[in-house]
Amino acid sequence: MSDNGFKDKAKGVGNKIKGEAKDQWGSATNDSNKKADGKLDKVKGEVQDSVGDTKNKDKNNKY
Repeated sequence: MSDNGFKDKAKGVGNKIKGEAKDQWGSATNDSNKKADGKLDKVKGEVQDSVGDTKNKDKNNKY
């Protein structure tokens, strides 16, 4: 079974949602560490999303 990038994109969405929640919680509680964790998770999610896009693009270009 080949990886079509869906798994990476799904993980990316999850990390972006988790990151946004941490960022908002950090803002609400004035917790700079939690805000930083949230921003890191959002960046990680963006990278995973891009990896998924690249895999999907590569798969579509092979045929």
